[in-house]
Amino acid sequence: MNRTVLGVLVSGRGSNLQAILDAIGAGLLKAKIGVVISDNADAQALNRVAGLGIATAVIERKSFASKIDFETAIVAELKSHQTELVVLAGFMRLLGRNFISSFSGRVMNIHPALLPAFPGLEAQKQAINYGVKISGCTVHFVDEGMDSGPIILQEAVLVNTDDTVETLSKRILEVEHVLYPRALKLFCEGRLSIDGRRVIITDDDSK
Repeated sequence: MNRTVLGVLVSGRGSNLQAILDAIGAGLLKAKIGVVISDNADAQALNRVAGLGIATAVIERKSFASKIDFETAIVAELKSHQTELVVLAGFMRLLGRNFISSFSGRVMNIHPALLPAFPGLEAQKQAINYGVKISGCTVHFVDEGMDSGPIILQEAVLVNTDDTVETLSKRILEVEHVLYPRALKLFCEGRLSIDGRRVIITDDDSK
């Protein structure tokens, strides 16, 4: 079976990148990482692929006169590694129209809330401050908005009365590490299609 080539964009720790690497290594995900790109030269995520034979690149916003030029450079790097699916794994920048159109329907992100609730930064803090009893995480395709693209998978996480941002974030992250590889698996198996705002998941024909 051909392996889907992933291009992973990171900015920080890269724990979801590690979950993807682990899923590939365990044979749960028929994919390979073609390149890991960071907009932060000090991102810990880059260390996670050191010695694995995976290409890396640092492309920083400050090196470019405009956002379009910055994103054009990332697109060129992704395409040079034959990227089929762009995976945002803690990439802390909102992508523009030119980037999205270059990989239409092929950019995926995970967000630590049950979208459309609590988009943007500090979603776990938003959830606690609002007083919700259930939060969770969402894997979605990326569009030009802030965490507004079609939803692929979601999983709930109970919010405890004594939760802090840190404790809730930790429990949601544990679920993210399972849910993201599951969504990627569906894409790699050709089981996802976008119909307006809905993502259709087809049955597994191999069963």
